[in-house]
Amino acid sequence: MDFTIITANLNHGRFLAECLESVAVQTGVSVEHLVLDGGSTDDSAAITSRFPHATWSQEPDKGMSDAINKGFNRARGEWVIWLNADDRLKPGALAAIKQAARQTTADIIYGDYDFIDEAGAFLRSVKVPGWSPFVNVHHHCYIGSTACFFRRETVLQAGHRLREDFHCVMDGEFYARLHVKGMNFQHLPVQVADFRLHGDNISQRYLGKTRDMDIILKAERQHVESRAIRRAYGLTLFDDPYLNGLTDGILWIVARAWKGVLRVGLR
Repeated sequence: MDFTIITANLNHGRFLAECLESVAVQTGVSVEHLVLDGGSTDDSAAITSRFPHATWSQEPDKGMSDAINKGFNRARGEWVIWLNADDRLKPGALAAIKQAARQTTADIIYGDYDFIDEAGAFLRSVKVPGWSPFVNVHHHCYIGSTACFFRRETVLQAGHRLREDFHCVMDGEFYARLHVKGMNFQHLPVQVADFRLHGDNISQRYLGKTRDMDIILKAERQHVESRAIRRAYGLTLFDDPYLNGLTDGILWIVARAWKGVLRVGLR
């Protein structure tokens, strides 16, 4: 089996057909597509039943990270990726990744992706630079999870899983932890997927200024996860959290500039 595709779903039926179709039309590769549903009440089950390549499983979970970990446990493919229910693969992406992967011994390989809007219209392309733990920790998680593949033998069979207490930046924490464990990352110049931006994106949902306390508290959860990543894997100079916050701002600017330097070679 070349690839395992894991899709965690909860009431995303309005996007799910595009996601499943994008996997169904891949050629030149063997694929299993695991749809892990947390209890949808929409038409997700009926939609999935139209795609013979997909395996549907519905059971309660503790969130997206838990659902993806269940997929990791069941995966049989040489390379494993989680494809969000609202995202989609590019035609021919898996065959291109398979061909490029033959030339690498990396544990994690990742490609480029496009942003699309809620209706599926193109917004912009993202050319991802080479791996930098500094940028990942101190600027942002720039590797698109929907364009990132894990070698099952060295990553998943070694027992590495997402932290289930992370609900927003679980990918950034996972990448940082795998780097500390000695895993090798490699960028492949392959356009892998479309990442859809809409009002329900976990990582985009709470951006902007607001005085709404409920929204603020939800936004702070995401910021807390990012700060935890910096404290665990990045540069921490002080015991005082406010002084570290000032340092974080400076390092964010430096990491952003360094990401720009890394991108120069992609032009």
